[in-house]
Amino acid sequence: MFNHILAPVDLAHLETLDRALSVTFKQAKDYNAKVTLVSATTNTPGSIAHNPKEFEEKLKAYAKEQATAHDISIEAKALVVHDITTDVDDALLEAIGDSDADLVIMASHKPGFGDYFWPSNGGKVASHAKISVMLVRDL
Repeated sequence: MFNHILAPVDLAHLETLDRALSVTFKQAKDYNAKVTLVSATTNTPGSIAHNPKEFEEKLKAYAKEQATAHDISIEAKALVVHDITTDVDDALLEAIGDSDADLVIMASHKPGFGDYFWPSNGGKVASHAKISVMLVRDL
């Protein structure tokens, strides 16, 4: 049913992505689909890496670790943005458009009052992506 799953990840908060990544890896296994993990960084040093090259190396190492653990094909793509807070949604949508992915699986928080004014990352991606999007919320 699906051939290529794109899964946004935040390397600084992997512990909050357990459920979404479990769904991603299970769907990939069930459909024999490849996975592309995408994650955004800036040109300035951050908590994960000092520069985009180091960030991409860490993302690729994580992807390789997960591919081995789940026996599936996983690639990694680092997105370099000016400001994570304001640019990540557009960068994700651009990455989706540039890929041959046919499904996005991503974590999203439970909607709250603020979401009526400022959509979540998942809400914006689901509203604007031209492919299927599955938002996975923690219980």
